[in-house]
Amino acid sequence: MLEVSELTKSYHKVRGVKDLSFQVESGTAFGFLGPNGAGKTTTIRLLMGFMKPDLGSARIWGLDCWQDRAELKRIISYLPGELHFMEQFTGQEFLDLIKGMHGAHETIRKNQIDLLRILELDPSQGIRKMSKGMKQKLGIIAALMLDSPVLILDEPTSGLDPLMRKTFIELILEEKKRGKTIFMSSHHFSEIERTCERVGIIRDGELLAIQDIALLKQKERQTFDIEVGGEEDAEFLRQSDLTLYPLDHHKFTIQVEGEQELLWKTLAQIQVKRFQQGSLELEEAFMHYYHSSLRGDGT
Repeated sequence: MLEVSELTKSYHKVRGVKDLSFQVESGTAFGFLGPNGAGKTTTIRLLMGFMKPDLGSARIWGLDCWQDRAELKRIISYLPGELHFMEQFTGQEFLDLIKGMHGAHETIRKNQIDLLRILELDPSQGIRKMSKGMKQKLGIIAALMLDSPVLILDEPTSGLDPLMRKTFIELILEEKKRGKTIFMSSHHFSEIERTCERVGIIRDGELLAIQDIALLKQKERQTFDIEVGGEEDAEFLRQSDLTLYPLDHHKFTIQVEGEQELLWKTLAQIQVKRFQQGSLELEEAFMHYYHSSLRGDGT
């Protein structure tokens, strides 16, 4: 388990993070969402033992992230948000160095070969000549090939094209099947939605809300674009209790949250010429939850 309790860190009177508390159960994935500068990287550096907190604590598998930081490196694979390589190396030389630092086990070698194939990276090329996307792939391979039980990933898809982002998500889902505990920061809600059981949002160094993805999906709102047969049908819709957004004279967008019984009962009483179903992004459901929690209305 990963446990953070009242974690606080400031930089020369400038707040880094303040009073963070959350837990990540073993074998689950936690998404850490927020804009640039929100405190995501500071939190990860505290988890990695790169900095001593001013107040509070963070523990992984019962080990204190600051006091036991050397021992923690044996169970954590880390992908930093800003990658810095020894540019004179080839990709293969860098991977061999990482492999040697972790015992050069056969499992690591096999994982490396598989990941190079999956991510379509030629490791013989010099790092200096690699694009940002290629360097990101190299960092992902270096982290995942170690088969560590805990993964801490800071903006892992930065620089990847959409196809490779999809491939990365598939890799993370495979890691989850193998029981890994994953803490992943991102500003892309879609990859958090697909890979994590829980998500927290941080802004200006403070944790605003934490919610289960499954519960968010229950709050997910759906939209329906509809064109009705005439003015009488349009007026019937306007008089209903549905949430309507007029598009044209006889065209509307209907928004439904939760049960859809009222929608279908209403549509059964009118002539429908065109009907198309869509769905709002889960990110909107999350922000709806967040704003509701601020208002205290529980909706």
